[in-house]
Amino acid sequence: MASIPAIPPPIHTEEETRKWFATRVLPVSEVWVADADGPVALMVLRDDWIDHLYVAPGWTGRGIGGRLVELAKERRPDGLQLWAFQSNLGARRFYVRHGFIAVEETDGAGNEERAPDVHYRWQP
Repeated sequence: MASIPAIPPPIHTEEETRKWFATRVLPVSEVWVADADGPVALMVLRDDWIDHLYVAPGWTGRGIGGRLVELAKERRPDGLQLWAFQSNLGARRFYVRHGFIAVEETDGAGNEERAPDVHYRWQP
């Protein structure tokens, strides 16, 4: 995967991930996809959380992620929060540029990957 080592390697199979997404994510979340002859970015909003924000390699730096974050802010004008892995320095810089503030760092004991992470919040 192109995102390793910025984020930990997947711990679930592609089949498990597809089933989880179809049965657990789609029914309770807003899912936004940027498409350019196929999906190039994905954002999942659940309540006031950005649960997932991914931009495909080769598509970063083109403003797609920023547009998705602006959409999330429009959809959740009272505030947003998210988690990022501490090792994902590019994402961390991105979120800070977009007004998010780190409010908590953990050792990763609370996530499936057991990787240190950072909790961010954005308040208008």
